[in-house]
Amino acid sequence: MSLRIWSRRDLVCREAVELVSDYLEGVLSGAQRRRLEAHLARCPNCPEYLAQIRAVITLAGSVTPEDLTPHARSEFIRLYKRWRAEGALDAEA
Repeated sequence: MSLRIWSRRDLVCREAVELVSDYLEGVLSGAQRRRLEAHLARCPNCPEYLAQIRAVITLAGSVTPEDLTPHARSEFIRLYKRWRAEGALDAEA
């Protein structure tokens, strides 16, 4: 059994998780994509996380506003408005 020496260029799981959305959207640079795919090839946990995020995207894409209760709809609107307001504040900084 050979021991693998990790390079400083290797991703750790926390970094991989931060890249998953961009990976699924196809907006990572070639180098970032290769680093993430190398991490996924050797990590026992991150491929499962990637599969879970893909499943959430698939399921969320099938939800329509009519599927939501009035309370859930209001909560999503509240969260969206908060997210937009925080984005506007970040843009000002």
